[in-house]
Amino acid sequence: METVVVAIDGPSGTGKSSTSRAVAAKLGLRYLDTGAQYRAITWWMLDNGIDVDDAEAVADAARKPGIVSGTDPSAPTITVDGTDVSGPIRTRQVTSAVSAVSAVPEVRARMVELQRAAAAEGGIVVEGRDIGTTVLPDATVKIFLTASPEARAARRSGELRGKEAVSLEATREALVKRDAADSGRKTSPMAKADDAVEVDTTELTLEQVVECVITLVEEKAGQKQAVR
Repeated sequence: METVVVAIDGPSGTGKSSTSRAVAAKLGLRYLDTGAQYRAITWWMLDNGIDVDDAEAVADAARKPGIVSGTDPSAPTITVDGTDVSGPIRTRQVTSAVSAVSAVPEVRARMVELQRAAAAEGGIVVEGRDIGTTVLPDATVKIFLTASPEARAARRSGELRGKEAVSLEATREALVKRDAADSGRKTSPMAKADDAVEVDTTELTLEQVVECVITLVEEKAGQKQAVR
């Protein structure tokens, strides 16, 4: 498993983060949440008064913040210029702005550099939206998680309960809107890699999804070892 690189892509609400962390923990791998990196740079833009709808301004500032991701699946961290932003990056304000910031090519180029550097040593599960297609096209295993909009909205509403008052329908609309933005952007759109295994999590428990992914990883890792 020391050299295994697992790419897990898919839209929000499919169980991507929970699955990725659990798989990494069970297999003794590192874990990288690339979505947190995009949220972190979006938070920095907002906190520093950058107009997130001004692509040129965002591009000019893309290399200014120092973003560091911890890769321990039991306690992943994300800091910006040394400040822990794991809480602030999950606000509705950041969520509503992250697609616009993420669509800027200079931002994606910066994040891809960080992500590839983290994955270079292997032994890692990397989750995102373009990992298997753009960031790590040679990943050992590629998984694309999906789920119905209704199931995704219910899960995301459960995550937000007690943090922000958001109706189920509003959550569903926000997810669909972000799907369209992420899938339609010109630079590294969210898409399933041709060689990725699609897993529909709508009717599955987290434990079932994790078991499915672990089986796929072990099979692929075994095939890779056999070729050597």
